[in-house]
Amino acid sequence: MKPTVYIETTIVSYLTAWPSRDVVRLSHEMLTREWWAKRKPSFEVYVSDFVFDEAARGDPVAAAERLRNLADIPRLRVNSATTDLSERLATALALPHRARLDAAHLAISAVYGIAFLLTWNCTHLANGSLADRIERTCAEAGYKAPKILTPELLMESP
Repeated sequence: MKPTVYIETTIVSYLTAWPSRDVVRLSHEMLTREWWAKRKPSFEVYVSDFVFDEAARGDPVAAAERLRNLADIPRLRVNSATTDLSERLATALALPHRARLDAAHLAISAVYGIAFLLTWNCTHLANGSLADRIERTCAEAGYKAPKILTPELLMESP
């Protein structure tokens, strides 16, 4: 059985982005494309309706490309358990209103028992200073938090 990974919206955004002039962002784009091509087949990949909704925003051409790349990925559904955990995480992490979807991505991953949450969001998700609060909040609700990583950290084969 393949390990599971939840793809957060920043991944598909970097995957389909037009090349950036910013060298850090460009490296993230390149690493994302490499992960998608080489490592994605090694995982059972999932998203949620939230990822589709976020990916559909913005430039219509870019949105269409993002949605095309997400089309065959199974969606994990929001339910009362994911909503409850999302609210607990948003409170525990003191997330601003605009970042509430970050808690939803975490909650969906935890409730469905996903091993990894893949993201480039290092402010509210792949942030070492939040890891203990994320793990504790999930555990208090009866769930195991996913390992939150960037594509660079989930590149190598075990």
